[in-house]
This record gives sequence, C-alpha cells and structure tokens, in this order.
Amino acid sequence: MIAVENLRFRYEKDAPPAVDDVDFTVERGECFGFLGPNGAGKSTTIKLLTGQLPLQGGTVRILDHDLRNPAPAYFEQIGVSFELPNIYEKFTVLENLEFYRRLYSGETRDPKELLELVGLDDAADKRGSDCSRGMLQRLVFARALIPNPKVLFLDEPTGGLDPDIALVIREAIHRELDNGVTVFLTTHNMYEADSLCDRVAFIHRGSLAAVDAPHDLKLALGERMVAVEIVEDGRSTTRELSLDDAEDRERLGRWLAEGAVVTMHTKEATLEDAFVKLVGQHL
Repeated sequence: MIAVENLRFRYEKDAPPAVDDVDFTVERGECFGFLGPNGAGKSTTIKLLTGQLPLQGGTVRILDHDLRNPAPAYFEQIGVSFELPNIYEKFTVLENLEFYRRLYSGETRDPKELLELVGLDDAADKRGSDCSRGMLQRLVFARALIPNPKVLFLDEPTGGLDPDIALVIREAIHRELDNGVTVFLTTHNMYEADSLCDRVAFIHRGSLAAVDAPHDLKLALGERMVAVEIVEDGRSTTRELSLDDAEDRERLGRWLAEGAVVTMHTKEATLEDAFVKLVGQHL
C-alpha cells in the first residue's frame, strides 16, 4: 500500500535534513507506527506522504499513486488526522463534517454515525469554538474517516488527551484496522504503539534506526529484568536483577537455592527501553 524509497527533505537549503534517506513499506491492512521524539522527522514524513509538502528527493508510491505528481483521485482515498485540530469554529460539530463531506466526489460515510463512533453524538449541535481539546481531537479523527479511506494517516492522534478520551480513539482505530484499513501512525506514546502497531519504525534525527514488530524489537534491544522480593536477616527487601547479566543470574540462583525468594515477577522490556538502547535518547 505504501512504498517509500530514499525519502529526503530539508526545510531550508543549508539546514540539516528533517528526513534523510528514509526507506520503508507498509502492507495492506497493517498498522505501521513511526516512533521518535519531537523533532525527529515524524510529522514531516506524514506531510510528505499526504501531499502537504512537495517531494524534494526519493520516491513515494501509495495506492499505486506516484506522489511526485499525485492525481486528485489519491486524495479521495486517504484520510488524515492532524496533530493540531483544525476545524471551522463557527460551524457546529455536525456542520464541520457535513461541509467536509461535500468536498468528495465519491461515496462518503454518514457524519452522524461517525460522531456516534467517537462519542460526540450528544455534541452534534455544539459550535467548534465551544469544544474542548478532547472533543476537537475526536472531531478531527472522525473527519479523517469521512471518505471511507483505504489508508488512514494519524499524526499523534491522542497527544495530550485524557486517558479515557485516548481510549475512545484507540478503539476506533482498532475498528478501522479490523475493516482492512491501512494505518500510518506517528506517535511518541509507547503504550499506544505497542497496542496498535503490527510494526514500528524508530526515527531519530531524520533517519530510521530500526523497523520491526514491537515484540521483536523489545526482545532484541530491551533488557530482561526480574523483580525479586527476598528475606535477608529477617527483613524483606526487593531487588531488580538482569536476566542478561551473568552475576545477577548467579545471585538469583543462589537465593532460590537458599529459599530466600518470597515473590518474583518478570519485567518485560518496553519499546522505550529498546529505543534508548538503540539511539541513546529517551522518547
């Protein structure tokens, strides 16, 4: 569905590249995550893939469209949810979707059904200027679904949202994936990437550091840890040991043999752990 090769982009001629020789592919029905800290190149990449920025170098093919000169039909087949909500404040919530719906020549989804999907059906008559940040974020997401897209581009769709509101959007994304939609997701939320994405790409200073399934990246780059509660000198204490460290493994074996272990819990490596180990920077 998406094939990117040697993608490059600079905002200014002498500035460091915002995106530097990036290659990746995304399969049909896959959720592909772009992970990195602010300024890493995530939003620039999504703007290039959605035609908001012109290609300066490399090739991009999406839905068999060449984005060096995208046809109008391309924009009829994609949906985009922007990081910052951009709506008409004098329109109501429903009027925003109805207006956007008229921009498409093909069949579109029912705005009222989309508002129900994201939990905004009770706010259909509320003006955009009176909506909270969470409501606007859900509205922008619902708007991205209007054209019944084959590819859905989501730029930090839950950034800064309360956990309950973020959950509504994540559940809606799951439903789109179940319906065969391909999702390109930029985020620095490790929980979100882990729960949604089939594969993720680590982007750092404009370049890709790794591309793989979250589980495989955690196994390959994370450190396997175990929290052990033991009794020493009549007192209970908790220690964290690395299963990848020979001395820690020997210490754990000794405690088990001595019957000193009260409880023991494995601590799975996180995507954050893997990212830090690979690039030396926190997300």
